[in-house]
Formats: sequence, structure tokens, C-alpha cells
Amino acid sequence: MQGNPCAARPGDAYVVAMSSVVANYPSSASDARAELLAFAGRPAGEPSVDSRPDLIGLEREALTEALASIGLPKFRTGQVWHWLYHRGVTDFQEMTTLAKPLRAQLAETFRISRPAVVTRQDSVDGTIKWLLRFADGNEAETVFIPEEDRGTLCVSSQVGCTLTCSFCHTGTQRLVRNLTPAEIVGQVLVALDHLGGYPTGGPDRRLTNIVLMGMGEPLYNFDNVASALKVIMDGEGIALSKRRITLSTSGVVPMMARCGAELGVNLAISLHATTDPVRDELVPINKKWPIAELLEACRTYPGVNNARRITFEYVMLAGVNDAPEDARRLVGLIEGIPAKINLIPFNPWPGSRYECSDGDTIERFAQIVLKAGYASPVRTPRGRDILAACGQLKSESAKLTRREARTAAAE
Repeated sequence: MQGNPCAARPGDAYVVAMSSVVANYPSSASDARAELLAFAGRPAGEPSVDSRPDLIGLEREALTEALASIGLPKFRTGQVWHWLYHRGVTDFQEMTTLAKPLRAQLAETFRISRPAVVTRQDSVDGTIKWLLRFADGNEAETVFIPEEDRGTLCVSSQVGCTLTCSFCHTGTQRLVRNLTPAEIVGQVLVALDHLGGYPTGGPDRRLTNIVLMGMGEPLYNFDNVASALKVIMDGEGIALSKRRITLSTSGVVPMMARCGAELGVNLAISLHATTDPVRDELVPINKKWPIAELLEACRTYPGVNNARRITFEYVMLAGVNDAPEDARRLVGLIEGIPAKINLIPFNPWPGSRYECSDGDTIERFAQIVLKAGYASPVRTPRGRDILAACGQLKSESAKLTRREARTAAAE
């Protein structure tokens, strides 16, 4: 490896584009807070949320119950599911295999939601980032990363994040709330809308994989994430198998076994350090569940084997966690765990205090890991020019204090 993988490369317009992003980046959360206060304090007679129940995000059983509430038999579930997820319709009138009176009944009773696309940014490398707004005015980001042999969608699970990882841009945004199953599934549907992904499941589909690596800690929103993934994995709808889905956690140890048992998806661990003192600083959840407990949970993760390895994510930070001793300690820590190490050059963001390790340092680290028998690919940074790379996602949504919410509601 030559040079610095974190540096701008000739022709990629990185410096110019990054300057533009930083120049246009919101100065603070104050504007977003004011906007949310205005939203919360809108006149009582001004509807902002459709009161009809949303069919998106309901698991099959729940969808059957919803349809039964208006007297529809169980077989209608499969028909409606097909139109919602295989064909991606947003209007009941497009469900042409259903009789017109039935379509009208469905439209009167239910709705088909999509998050609103606030902005779409296209990177010079083909990466796409959407800023999505939900019904309550909060926002989250979703990123599509095209590669030669796959197309991966990076999905968010929370608005903001429960955690405060010091190297991660999302970690600077306080948790606002968990995303609902509809809002998680909605991110996938928006991407399919933009990518021409319907009917789903075709051999030339562009969206082939999903990673729960966007904003938020998915295991702190497990119930909603699990419901959403069950919808996404259903073979008669979006039809992405569990082998094509990876859930990334910073180490919520008590939830890991349940995740493996109930969902069977691939697991990625945001490790990033080989000693507890360093990881306490980078990933503060380590103070609750330190490295030894985290790795024991990895060893007992349901279904882990050489064909289904755990991915350990390791961001390369100059002078922090990139020494040869760190690499040797890393291979010692994961000994006996079917694993691969994903080395991630640090992606800068406005106000970050870290620097990326240089190319020679990353290569030396990777070779130590590789010689120990572990695959150690260095992740190519994607979408840096639009702040869409790993660790760069953030929205300007802000959680209202109780006093602010009461004041807004009273106005």
C-alpha cells in the first residue's frame, strides 16, 4: 500500500467537495431545535400526521390482523404484501389485482408510508446519501454504496445515538428516539424507489445487501429492528436473506445471543481497541461491558462458524490504536473466534480531533493480522465528499426537553 488512504486523491474532487460540505453544514443544532419546536407547536387544527394506521413495517401476522379488522380474509395478506414490498406501490389504487371497491376500502382505512426525502447527495464515487424526514419532523441518514459485485444499503436504527463514541460523528448527536419498524423498512423502500428496485428479487438488482451500521445502536432498539428485518427478509417481498444482512453493535452484550437466535443475521463488532483503557475512551459502552465480556459473547454467538464469521471493525487512528503491538494483541484477543478484521481508515468530520493512520502504518497492521490467519481487508473510504463514509453520519434533529415540549404544545 502506497501513500495515505485517508488523503485526497487526484481527480476525486475530495478537497473541493469537502470544503463545500463543511461550508454548507448547519452551524449548530439550534436551527434544527427551533424547527422542531415550530413543528411541535403548530396550530391544533393543522394536521401533520395521517391518522390512518400505516401498513408498512407490520409483520405478516400483524398485517393479517389489520386486514381482518375490516373484515378481510387471511388470503388477502399475501396479496397486499406482494404489492407493498415486491412491487413497491405507494397508492392502493395501483394494486390492480384487487377489485376497485376493495382498493377504495383499503385507502379509506389505511395508509402506505414513506419517509420524506429532504436531500439526496451523490458522491463522485457513486455513493448516494439520503437525508430522510419522518412524520414527527425528526431526521436520519441512509447511504447506498455500490460496488462491482454488490450494492449495500447502510440503514439507521435511531435518530441520533445512545452512545458517545469519540471518533464517530453520530456520537456527537444526542439520542432523540428509536426508529419504528416502518421507519427502518421505509429507508429500504426509499432506496429501492430511487434505484429502480421493483419488482424485487431480480438477478440484476442493485440493492443486494443491508448493514445496520447507520445512525444509532441497533441492539438498543432491538424489538423494532427485529420486526423490520423480518419484513425485509420475507421471501415474498423485499426478499433479502439473513446471509445478506449484517448488524453492527458497539457491544450490547446481553442482547447479542438473542439477536443471533431470533434473526440469524451476520454480526459485526465495533471493537476499535485492544485494551480497556483505550476502548473506554473510544467506545464508552466498554465501561459497562469490557473487552473480555464482549469477546466471550462473540465466542458463543449462535451459528458462528468458519462459514459465518464475525466481523471485527477497527478504525485506524494515528497514534491511538495503530501500533504493531495493537495488531499482535488483537489477534491474541480473537483467537478461536471465526472472524475477519475490517480495518477502517478514519473518515474525518467537522470538529473531529483524530487523524487517520498513514498508509504504511495501516499496511503493517494488516500484514500482522493476515499472517496470524485472519482476513484483514482495508475498507476503501466511500462517499467522503458528502459525509457519507463510516462514522460521518449525523442529522440535525434535537430532542426537545420536557419544558420545551410543554411550551410548544401550549402555544
